[in-house]
Amino acid sequence: TVTASLRNSDDISPDKEEVSSNEGESVTLSCNYRASSDNIFLYWYRQHSNRAPQYLLFKGAGGYSGFEDISNDRFQSATSSTFTQLTITSLTIADTAIYYCALRVAQ
Repeated sequence: TVTASLRNSDDISPDKEEVSSNEGESVTLSCNYRASSDNIFLYWYRQHSNRAPQYLLFKGAGGYSGFEDISNDRFQSATSSTFTQLTITSLTIADTAIYYCALRVAQ
């Protein structure tokens, strides 16, 4: 038997639709979230035009706040009980992309 449940209380959305900055500078992207549990993993991905999404990092929040995996030292993340942030340092033109935040509630 397989049981799946959807929880309307688990959602995540970007703080702003578009953010821009200059090459060499830093930029911070932010997403707000609601979750039905304190055991949360927050993910960031980016997608360049006509390419598959690229994993950037995950960071735990709440009961999993000690967990993280970051693919590049130019990426940093901060989390709280209601938001996640992605900071990209030393921007280059290659950082131009669509960025996605994602939420996973651990059971």
